[in-house]
Amino acid sequence: MYGKMNSACLYGIEGVMIGVEIDLANGLPQTNIIGLPDSAIREAVERVRAAVKNCGYRYPQQRITINLAPADLRKEGSAFDLAIALGILITSGQLIMPSAKEVLFIGELALDGSLRPVSGVLPMVEAARKNGFKAVLLPQGNAAEAALISGINIYTIDHLCALPNPKEPTSNSAKGVKGGDEQNQRDVGVSGEMPSLPSLPFPVTVTKGMDANERPPILVFSLEHLKYTPVYGASEDSSCAMNEMIDDYSDVLGQQHVKRALTIAAAGMHNILLIGPPGTGKTMLIKRLPSILPKLSESEALEVTKIFSAAGTLKDAHNGLLRSRPFRSPHHTISAAGLIGGGGIPKPGEVSLAHRGILFLDELPEFSRNVLEVLRQPLEDGVVTISRARASFTYPAKFMLAASMNPCSCGYFGSGLSQQHCTCSPARIAQYRAKISGPLLDRIDLQVDVPRPKEWDRQGHVLSSAEMHAEVLAAQAIQVKRFKRLPISWNSELSGASLRRYANLSREGAQLLHDILENLGLSMRAHDRIIKLSRTIADLEGAQDITSAHLAEAVQYRNLDRQAMTEE
Repeated sequence: MYGKMNSACLYGIEGVMIGVEIDLANGLPQTNIIGLPDSAIREAVERVRAAVKNCGYRYPQQRITINLAPADLRKEGSAFDLAIALGILITSGQLIMPSAKEVLFIGELALDGSLRPVSGVLPMVEAARKNGFKAVLLPQGNAAEAALISGINIYTIDHLCALPNPKEPTSNSAKGVKGGDEQNQRDVGVSGEMPSLPSLPFPVTVTKGMDANERPPILVFSLEHLKYTPVYGASEDSSCAMNEMIDDYSDVLGQQHVKRALTIAAAGMHNILLIGPPGTGKTMLIKRLPSILPKLSESEALEVTKIFSAAGTLKDAHNGLLRSRPFRSPHHTISAAGLIGGGGIPKPGEVSLAHRGILFLDELPEFSRNVLEVLRQPLEDGVVTISRARASFTYPAKFMLAASMNPCSCGYFGSGLSQQHCTCSPARIAQYRAKISGPLLDRIDLQVDVPRPKEWDRQGHVLSSAEMHAEVLAAQAIQVKRFKRLPISWNSELSGASLRRYANLSREGAQLLHDILENLGLSMRAHDRIIKLSRTIADLEGAQDITSAHLAEAVQYRNLDRQAMTEE
């Protein structure tokens, strides 16, 4: 006897449809799962066996072969338990469920038959909708997350025994049904329609002899009694708004030039590095950066929420899609795999969890150099590819890198304080700064000095997050209009022909930039990044063309490049 159910698994951060094929044959009682399963899937045999028996069903004493198709794709996780259990019950004739071919089944079974939530449901449900499925049946713990995808019915179940509807006809009213031979028997599908029993997509048998006294097959006409209606709580925006009210740039006294640099970085999603002695407010300034960033668009919100779902870090889906841009701040002891992603079962790293948001590396030179060097490729390409023997996974990684560092190991080089002198030798300062390689530094658009503040009171105007946010939104609106026909959203993503088209320089500007590059010895990558930064500065001023003043301001933010040239 043969039966087939539908389930799904994750491949990177995308959902992949998996066919769960069940074959019952005469032979020694044993259950084999094939199709490149991992250990968690192979252990599903024992979970399913115990759950089936503890729910009052009979586990077939036959040779059971379960194939997960396509067979050449590595499958991982425990999301197949529900599909395997229902597939065995339907194929053995203990359960009649005409709508099974239209439903995606996801869920992990406990030994008592209850359902446990699994990670990565959001991309799986999205893939099911794209593949034409009308409904998905999954644990109640995943319902809110699955309901974020529109256009597909969500049904939830907390126990295997809750599948039949007690208000509908059960096996007691259909004892004469043996498969699809009764012409006047009717059953209801997912949509509530009434197809005839001869259209059942699977064979139904009732055993004879010693098993003749077993209960007849249980009929599951409809899943409407399990339908989930989403009820969203307070939007995440309200909690984020509360955080923005608490963490405001008006709390930072002085540092007007740093706030200007942060506004430029937020307006074009440019990478930024703050350099200064301890206690000057570098961390405080960067941690308030989310308060001036625009909210995620609908497509960006779905993209970011999928990543958090695949990583198993989507904590509360009842508030809907994530709307605030991610802010990730890993400790400097993080490994390269933790930052870029990886592991035995590859998971998204911090660079992917910061997608469309901010990756903050506090005390940048304290990170291992090997860890920092893995950032070079995602900073250029916006994606991370993790290769394994059996598969290659690609994760999105378009993020703004925000970092802070001291000017030397003691922290007081160039501070100008008579009470605290720098104790580092020139060689030690060079060694400290050499922890950040030239190619990585070349990818940071703004390198800004943060001196000790001189303002100790609130006299005069203090720039607030609301004012900076308004400037960023105005610049973003210009970029949205400019790039509406392109697959990019920010000036920092310009390259090649699009850079020459939308950030074209006048003859005087091109000559000025050429002279600056020759004097400072900057690379061609720095050349392009200066132009992109100038484009953002012009957008903040509402200017159509890039002027020499915009270029000059962009160049003066290449602080470490100018210092290196001076030292030489």
